[in-house]
Amino acid sequence: MSELKFEELTSRIIGFAIEVHSHLVPGLLESVYEECIAYELEIAESALNDKTNPNYLKEIILDKGYRIDLLVDEKVVIEIKSVEALNTVHEAQVLTLMKLAEIPVGLLLNFNVTSLRKGIRRFVM
Repeated sequence: MSELKFEELTSRIIGFAIEVHSHLVPGLLESVYEECIAYELEIAESALNDKTNPNYLKEIILDKGYRIDLLVDEKVVIEIKSVEALNTVHEAQVLTLMKLAEIPVGLLLNFNVTSLRKGIRRFVM
């Protein structure tokens, strides 16, 4: 799956997310959805990358690195939420993670919705 173009890759990821959402009820912890999507990606032989990186402030390494929920093929940041509604803070979080990791594409997925299509945001830098 690592050779797929961004649109194809994000479409496949969204397909996996919809599959997970169809089997689980809304309102579970974000970690449950994250684990299930990671499982689907592993079955598809996608490369899940290290999700924690240190932050730097000038020459100081901050020990509290940022955490990306899922990073696929070093191409797509996935941020998973289970909230009543997505807002600008969630969008800013994804954009910040993308910028810090130098990843050009991000998906924000909110699983606390009746139809996952209402909880998907895609970002490109």
